[in-house]
Amino acid sequence: MRTVLSVSLPEKISAELDQFAKSTGRSKSDIVKESISLYLWESRFRRLQRQIGARAKARRIITEEDVFRAIS
Repeated sequence: MRTVLSVSLPEKISAELDQFAKSTGRSKSDIVKESISLYLWESRFRRLQRQIGARAKARRIITEEDVFRAIS
């Protein structure tokens, strides 16, 4: 099922979106869908980082190397 969403954009953003769509050969709808999906993924990722941050610091897992050592 699909939902139609109407969005009002400032003129400058609308013009940038039009230009980007033309230069990439993609539809504005596809670009907006991808952008929203990426935004939601990044939001979930940041929330998870905050949730596990305190526990990781308590275990002295600060860097990526610490993570690799912990799971190896």
